[in-house]
Amino acid sequence: MNTLNNISRRKSSLIHVGKVPVGGNSPISVQSMTNTNTEDVKSTVKQVKELEDVGADIIRISTPSEESVKAFGQIKKLVNVPLVADIHFDYKIALAVAEQGADCLRINPGNIGSKEKVREVVNCAEFHGIPIRIGVNAGSLEKKLQKKYGEPCPEALVESAMANVEILQNLNFDNFKLSIKASNVFMMTESYRLIAKEIKQPLHLGLTEAGGLRSGTVKSSIAIGDLLRDGIGDTIRVSLASYPTDEIKVGFDILKSLGLRKKGINFIACPSCSRQNFDVIKTMNELEVRLEDVKESIDVAVIGCYVNGPGESKAAHVGLTGASPKSLIYVDGLPDHKINNDDIVDHLEKTVRQKVKELEMENKKIITKA
Repeated sequence: MNTLNNISRRKSSLIHVGKVPVGGNSPISVQSMTNTNTEDVKSTVKQVKELEDVGADIIRISTPSEESVKAFGQIKKLVNVPLVADIHFDYKIALAVAEQGADCLRINPGNIGSKEKVREVVNCAEFHGIPIRIGVNAGSLEKKLQKKYGEPCPEALVESAMANVEILQNLNFDNFKLSIKASNVFMMTESYRLIAKEIKQPLHLGLTEAGGLRSGTVKSSIAIGDLLRDGIGDTIRVSLASYPTDEIKVGFDILKSLGLRKKGINFIACPSCSRQNFDVIKTMNELEVRLEDVKESIDVAVIGCYVNGPGESKAAHVGLTGASPKSLIYVDGLPDHKINNDDIVDHLEKTVRQKVKELEMENKKIITKA
């Protein structure tokens, strides 16, 4: 229940990706990207809905061909979450997918082509009232910058980003956000710190090609968390070589750990030791699966013994302190009742869901009064 953090967020301008505000004082949004064949409408819609179910605020879909653009239009009609169209090189695809209802266009103005082609894309975005996301990546840095700097570095990435920003600003277009990604933690974080001083637009954070579920989660948490802790970042994507729903789950865990977003259960659990009076690891594995559907913000402490159990349980909405022969359940920081250790998972799930209902009712009353 402790919501203390001293993070002062960078002041950025506000844009909207569909119904989702990005920047300003709006909540930091969490994104992912489909990895299905876009032209396979059924599979892509299924994955989009799976991402929606775990809380995705925004989803990006690649549109590399005319056929994928047509599919994008069909997909858009079948889902509720805002969709970003991912476009490279072909300005005509950007124009076409905007007509199909894209909520944002992800492009690099520098690789779209001539100024007239970029102007057409900008005019189209203005006509439809949709933003553009400039995406700069260390892996696709312009050849002239590679030659100038010898290799990708923060200064090269920022120069690339500012060249793209200048293209849009010369066309009096400010409705954009920007990402400036690298796979190296230090290059990525330094690049964002530099660009944050140069523009007012929202920043999309991400450590690109971070790796598999475990290693990618660790690297992304360090990089994204470091920037968020300094107030930099308005929307995030955790890029993992894993199923896309994992990206959303990790993204929310990063935000929850910093007190920047409250959505779902914040578990506080001990790593377990010989003092534990029940199997903490098994209990946590089962609880995380069973309670994955919970969207309400709630703190749940699962501690195996009486050393740290009472302190952590008192600071949570629902807490469990291991003891023998029975363990103690805390509710709203107070000892509530004891339970048998062979009935922990079922009982704790029931207690958490009851508390979730109470919190939902409280929030409804607050909204009604407002």
